[in-house]
Amino acid sequence: MAVKIRLKRMGQKKAPFYRIIVADSRSPRDGKFIDEIGTYDPSTDPSTFKINEELAKKWLANGAQPTEVVGKLFKIAGIEK
Repeated sequence: MAVKIRLKRMGQKKAPFYRIIVADSRSPRDGKFIDEIGTYDPSTDPSTFKINEELAKKWLANGAQPTEVVGKLFKIAGIEK
């Protein structure tokens, strides 16, 4: 099972808010997930995000692959593999 760390879209129409989740790569974007590790709000200026570093490092150590956007958020937060 390939595990990805990716964004799950929440919020109203034209006002997105995202949760950073760990999910099977085959599940749909807003479908079933394994764990929730943070949030990301691009509508604020500057954009805000909150990541549970312990959980993120645990999942990266277990082989979960972050998507491009989540990888950039991890880099800003100082979370490395």
